[in-house]
Amino acid sequence: MNELFDMPSYLEHSYLGLVALHVREALLPVLAGLIVALPLAQLCVRFRWLYPPVLWVTTVLYAIPSLAFFVILIDYTGLSELTVMIPLAVYSLVVLVPAIVDGVRSVPQETLAAATAMGFGPVRRYVQVQLPIAAPAILAGLRVACVSSISLVSVGMLIGNEGALGNLLDSGMRFNQPRLVWLSVVSTAVLAILVDALLIVLRVLATPWMPRGTRTASRTAAAKEGAL
Repeated sequence: MNELFDMPSYLEHSYLGLVALHVREALLPVLAGLIVALPLAQLCVRFRWLYPPVLWVTTVLYAIPSLAFFVILIDYTGLSELTVMIPLAVYSLVVLVPAIVDGVRSVPQETLAAATAMGFGPVRRYVQVQLPIAAPAILAGLRVACVSSISLVSVGMLIGNEGALGNLLDSGMRFNQPRLVWLSVVSTAVLAILVDALLIVLRVLATPWMPRGTRTASRTAAAKEGAL
């Protein structure tokens, strides 16, 4: 059993080290994308004319192949984790910005008026009223972004030893070791499922006010969005 998780020395990591590297390279970009997307989405909600060009820019950036992104960044960041993580952060915006905008726009005007009447300013109203109500939509977007990021990290194997679990796939195919190929594919899939499950639990904990049927409908919508 231990032989299954024995890593070639040139990978410079143990199996658990590769898993930790994969998690870091996948989730930190999504977190960075969320930090950028939150104020950007609020601007799009406040200034409706801004949303179409922002959506256009994020879509165009998402259309750039990751390999081309890597080639552009290598001159500035070298063969490092940043070369993998920066494109993933940019790609996450195409999912997170629309999810946050749609969620915030779904907040009833009566709720916003009541918050304003209570003396809430724009920032406080956004943080304490709009974002909590928009939490189901935001977390659905995070689920898609995280799963997509976990799968795309493996492309980092093309620039050296920064593909994490993807380097197992590359090594297995290059040296004809099916064990490494299967270990890479299964581990990446299991990691994506675990992260998605954790986000589902987080959504349930963050939205105790949602009826059970609403949670089920939200799960179905998230699954359809992920399939697209």
